[in-house]
Amino acid sequence: MGKIAKNIKHLRTLKGLTQEQFSAEIDITKSRVGSYEEGRSEPPIETLIQLSDFFKMPIDALVKNDLTLSEDDTFIDIGNQRVLFPIKVDENNNDVIEVVTKEASAGYLQGYSDTEFVANLPIMSLNFLPTGKHRAFPIKGDSMHPWVKDGDVVVAEYLESAQQVRNNFCYIILTKEDGLVYKRVMTGKLDQGYLILSSDNKAYQPYEIHLSEVLEIWQFKLNLCIGQYEEDEINPANILNLMRSVGIELKELKQRVDGLEKLN
Repeated sequence: MGKIAKNIKHLRTLKGLTQEQFSAEIDITKSRVGSYEEGRSEPPIETLIQLSDFFKMPIDALVKNDLTLSEDDTFIDIGNQRVLFPIKVDENNNDVIEVVTKEASAGYLQGYSDTEFVANLPIMSLNFLPTGKHRAFPIKGDSMHPWVKDGDVVVAEYLESAQQVRNNFCYIILTKEDGLVYKRVMTGKLDQGYLILSSDNKAYQPYEIHLSEVLEIWQFKLNLCIGQYEEDEINPANILNLMRSVGIELKELKQRVDGLEKLN
């Protein structure tokens, strides 16, 4: 339990509690809190359960993960299992992104809620991304051709609710039956509890999926293009559509540029 000592101290500090206040909150003595935080003793299972309930995160996250890499507001709970997804930062305080490799993607459906599985994913940094929980996923197949090809890597941001899904935008969806899929999502039947998943490659038909089958939703942010693109796939109209799919509005961009020019 090498990480539990510093995790207890870090989480207590984030909540702004002294050892005395914290001990009163979880009904143990101040000396026991000090003993745990200094690594002189290890909490028994009964106390681990108390800590798990108090900090609202699973016991294995408290024991296995180095939570000092995360900040106060970077813990994301999923459903009743209180699964932890910490936003990690590097030595320069830049957010880092977990990368789901091709090998890991095969076991993602079983491992997505396992903090140890997530902690063992390789990481990378993209400093220009906005604050949020991001993850990189490998793309298989040609269902989203021509914008995303087999072998590309998509970086996406985690959404806490299907209500945050925007119509006609692209998402990585983790489903109970099919595992990870990358699709354009239509929200016309969201009020009925369904998402409509559509492929940009029109050889594939759209289909509906009930929200009860959805385990995770990640909104597309950018594509790390690894596949080879043909010349006729790169023209002004296609580039414009691609920019829209990423969420960049040209009008907003122009307003920002105009604002910067005024400042200068």
